[in-house]
Amino acid sequence: MSDTTTRIRNTHGASSKLRNASEVHIGHMLLALADTLERRTGELLAANARDVGQMESGSPRLDRLMLNEDRIGHIARAIRKVASLPDPGGRILEKRTLANGLELEKISVPLGVVGAVYESRPNVTFDIAALCLRSRNACVLKGSTEANETNQAAVRLIREVLKENDLPENAVTLLSPERETVSQLFTATKYVDVLIPRGSDNLIRFVRANSLVPVIETGAGVCHIYVEKDANLDKAVDIVVNAKVSRPSVCNAMDAILIDRPVAQAFLEKLSPLFNRYLVTLYADAESYGLLGDYPDLKAATPADFGREFLSLQCAIRVVKGIDEALEHIATYSTKHSEAIISENSAQCEQFLREVDAAAVYSNASTRFTDGEEFGLGAEIGISTQKLHARGPFALEKLVTEKWILRGHGQVR
Repeated sequence: MSDTTTRIRNTHGASSKLRNASEVHIGHMLLALADTLERRTGELLAANARDVGQMESGSPRLDRLMLNEDRIGHIARAIRKVASLPDPGGRILEKRTLANGLELEKISVPLGVVGAVYESRPNVTFDIAALCLRSRNACVLKGSTEANETNQAAVRLIREVLKENDLPENAVTLLSPERETVSQLFTATKYVDVLIPRGSDNLIRFVRANSLVPVIETGAGVCHIYVEKDANLDKAVDIVVNAKVSRPSVCNAMDAILIDRPVAQAFLEKLSPLFNRYLVTLYADAESYGLLGDYPDLKAATPADFGREFLSLQCAIRVVKGIDEALEHIATYSTKHSEAIISENSAQCEQFLREVDAAAVYSNASTRFTDGEEFGLGAEIGISTQKLHARGPFALEKLVTEKWILRGHGQVR
């Protein structure tokens, strides 16, 4: 048996022990983890500096990889938030007595072992571990090579805190970042209950196509903002700028702007100076290209540009004839993550909210709010863009399944 398979099997064994831990015990352990993380920030920063030093400067993944004291403080606060959330397991979902006298209950229980494959972002290591432990799930983590030093330091710290709090350290396992381990994780159907990829569209497609373990998709976002003809243009500019530049490397950042023709010129005149200040590259359709003629970093858009998740200070723009054309464009190019309309016309907003098929749909707000913490769910494993089991922020409440309990008195069928 390979070392990878042994480690996955050990994690499966730890999951049964974790199910017996009390809610108070788990909560105390997570608070200790947050305290330890803050106390040992230097260790994590040193490991992260080694990873950052290996990455090509200018890479759009650099911002995702990099940690600093503020980001580590944010991670610690998120762990404390998760510790304070109600336990999603052990809830009685249904209770009744059948005609034959069997006493039936349906309860929420942990999934068991959650596998995660993700790229670049070391904060995800803490997010997944904290959420899984809070819901009494064990987890097997497969991070990327470029974040390996940071991930190793993070999991070493987590396992130390588990051991210090009399919980099984194998409840959190980090696999080698080499691709060879992936095939063993994909076929570990006896030991891993669900696999969650978080990262690029290519990663998600690869996991979905190759894993024998059930997959819940998260991550890739091609997000649109539609500026409707009745929009307050000052409000629209503020929202669009926030959605693009506040943190362009994340999945809820805006990738394309759709603008109604009657307001296109006025809107772009207001938007252009701000986008230029932030050095945003624009990929424009023919009509918006003509309106943006003197914009410094302007490129003619191809159809492929409208399906790109840029993860950087780049953005596609298209002028549309109205809401029907905007809806058609979104249906063609959306990854069903987050979509928004800006309009003072409530009927148009409600039509957009009804008809757009996405995990999160907004009127008059930035797509950047699609986040487990912003939704009051604590941290998240990712944003689920599928429809089975979980959709939107995949957080604590979705890390459970159902179990039927029946108590009898000698009944036979």
